[in-house]
Amino acid sequence: MKGRKSNFSLGLWGQRLLAAILLGGQVLIHILNGKIHRRNTIDQMAAVGPDSLLIALVTAAFVGMVFTVQVAREFINLGASTAVGGVLALALCRELAPVLTAVVLAGRVGSAFAAEIGTMRVTEQIDALLMLKTDPIDYLVTPRAIACCLMLPILTLMCLVTGMLGGLLIATNLYNISQTVFLDSARNFLHVWDICSAAIKAFCFGALIAVIGCSWGLTTTGGAKGVGQSTTTAVVTSLLAIFVANFFLTWVMFRGTGSVVLQGL
Repeated sequence: MKGRKSNFSLGLWGQRLLAAILLGGQVLIHILNGKIHRRNTIDQMAAVGPDSLLIALVTAAFVGMVFTVQVAREFINLGASTAVGGVLALALCRELAPVLTAVVLAGRVGSAFAAEIGTMRVTEQIDALLMLKTDPIDYLVTPRAIACCLMLPILTLMCLVTGMLGGLLIATNLYNISQTVFLDSARNFLHVWDICSAAIKAFCFGALIAVIGCSWGLTTTGGAKGVGQSTTTAVVTSLLAIFVANFFLTWVMFRGTGSVVLQGL
C-alpha cells in the first residue's frame, strides 16, 4: 500500500513538473507577444526585490564572514594570505551569491507564489478570471516571472558586495590582513565574465522559482490541505531545480581548467 502511494506521489510530481515546463513555454510566448500586465508586474517586483532585500543581505554578510574564516586560517598557514580576498570574490561571484540568494527567494517568494495562486485555485478565483475573459497566465504568472528574472540578478549583485564587506571585516579585524591587500586581491582575481555569470545564473534561477511556484499553485487541488502540500512541494522542487541548473550552468560557463588563481598571486 505504501509502495503504491509513493509511486502515485512520484507520478503526480512528474505530471506537475511537466505542467511547469509547459507553463514556462507559455510564459515565454506571452512575453514575446507583449502580453504583460504592467501594474501587477510592478507590484510583484516590489515583493520580490525590496521586501526580500534585508534577509538576502544578512544571509550574504554571514556567508562571506564564515567563508573568510575558513579560507583565511588555511591560506595564512600556506603563506598565501594575499589570495584570501580573491578566493572569496570568486566563490561569491561564481557560486555563493547567486545560489544562496536564489535559495532565500525560493523559500520566501516561491512559497508565497504557490500559496497565493493555490488558494485562488481552490476558492475558484481562477475560474472567475476565466469567466471575465482574463488570462491567468497574463494576470498572475507573467508578472511574477518577470519580477523574479529582473530582481534576482540585482539582489545577487547586492549580496555579492555585502558578502565581500563581511569578509573584509573578518579579514582585517581577526586575521590582520590589510584592507588594500584584500581588495587588490579581489580586483586581480575577478573578471567581467565572473560578474556576468552571476547575473546569468540569477536570471535563470529567478525564472525557475517563478514558474515552479506558479505552476504548483495552478495545479493545486484538495482545499486547504492541498495548498499546504503544494507550497511545500513547490519550495522543494525549486531548490532541486536550482541545484541541478547550477551544475549545468557552471559546466557550460567554467568547464576546463582555469588559471585565475595563479594569475592573481
